Amino acid sequence: MPEAKRKTQIVVVGGGAGGLELVRKLGAKYGRKRHDIILVDQNLSHIWKPLLHEVAAGSLDANLDEVGYRGHCARWGYRFFQGRLESIDREAKTIRLAPVMDDEDEEIIGAHTIRYDMLVLAIGSVSNDFGVPGVAEHCLYLDSRKQADRFRTLLLNHCLRVSRAMIEDPGVDARVRVAIVGAGATGVELAAELYNAAGALKHYGLEVFDENRLDVTILEAGPRILPALPERLSTSARKELTALGVEVREGVQVVEAKRHQLVTKDGTTIDADLMVWAAGVKGAEFLSTLGLETTMRDQIIVTETLQTVTDPDIFAIGDCASYSPDSDAPPIPPRAQAAHQMADTVFKNLRLREQGRPLKRFVYQDNGSLISLSRFSTVGSLMGNLVGGAMAVEGRIARFIYTSLYRMHLIAIHGWLKGLGLIVIGRVNRIVRPKLKLH
Repeated sequence: MPEAKRKTQIVVVGGGAGGLELVRKLGAKYGRKRHDIILVDQNLSHIWKPLLHEVAAGSLDANLDEVGYRGHCARWGYRFFQGRLESIDREAKTIRLAPVMDDEDEEIIGAHTIRYDMLVLAIGSVSNDFGVPGVAEHCLYLDSRKQADRFRTLLLNHCLRVSRAMIEDPGVDARVRVAIVGAGATGVELAAELYNAAGALKHYGLEVFDENRLDVTILEAGPRILPALPERLSTSARKELTALGVEVREGVQVVEAKRHQLVTKDGTTIDADLMVWAAGVKGAEFLSTLGLETTMRDQIIVTETLQTVTDPDIFAIGDCASYSPDSDAPPIPPRAQAAHQMADTVFKNLRLREQGRPLKRFVYQDNGSLISLSRFSTVGSLMGNLVGGAMAVEGRIARFIYTSLYRMHLIAIHGWLKGLGLIVIGRVNRIVRPKLKLH
């Protein structure tokens, strides 16, 4: 009896926007007859990272929007393994996963290896603290759902303390102080969302608490907020934030974080109950230990076909990858749209490579940037193929386009039928569900 031919095994590490879209396409294309498509992630579910500021503020219930990998893989014909990538053996063509532990530090799944014929790293990014002392110990990040959930819990606890203090002593000037370091998309969107959430708390048991009891300060080392947007839109967003009550301080560099206190370069201190670090992203430090060439920011350097410069059997996409279209050009920015485009290119290149045909060059299309200031406003710019140039957008049009980006993400990871169904369900949930998640 002839020996069965071994299946071609494609392993994708990381179930973020790019990785999840890629395994869906691979599973839909190949199924399980001649290929074995495997997704590896240390978590059990996916939440779109641009939504984490809403999860942190309590405006979004992540349980309604998360995607469980086990259910998703059953639908699209790939396999899912829970685990954290520990090392790569390029000679044996295997990856090693660290043990999976429960909350009591008991082992659930032991360390094990998975073979691959082709490997795709889509691990995403982490916040870059730039080595500032005390940040890791005293500041909060918004890199994952777990971190966003922790922020929400701490925020609600502080709101409850202030509310209780005001009930016991109506004359007390009790406040919740939040300091956000970094005025990019995450910092600005979080600041606006906090005021939206604070304004709704009085309807959910905190009758004496509202947005007037919230003090939010944004600290930006650069000369203006939202540097990726045109200056006019940056100025418009700043005016909107100031009108909400946010204190925006540009040209302020944080040099140290202490417990409930930030220290700036000129020696000024900013006291805060909650401190969020959103000053930029980098690759996870362990990426530089995998034997692949990385940048100073621990991102994996890839070629124009998104293969690593070290090994053509290994691809990298999304925030963990560094690709410069030209030698003197800056790397592609770490955005969700870049991860989506990279996933599409790698999907095509994996097929071409298996067929022995030349691979496609990755060409990044910058479709612009949109920033949501919660229900108050949306600003941004559209570029590239969308408008044939560059166009600033604000208000309802910008809000509609911003919402459409998430809908496109749902279609990319679920397909048209289920994606459209989830969009409809999402609209219904916004009507029938509470406006805030308070647990």
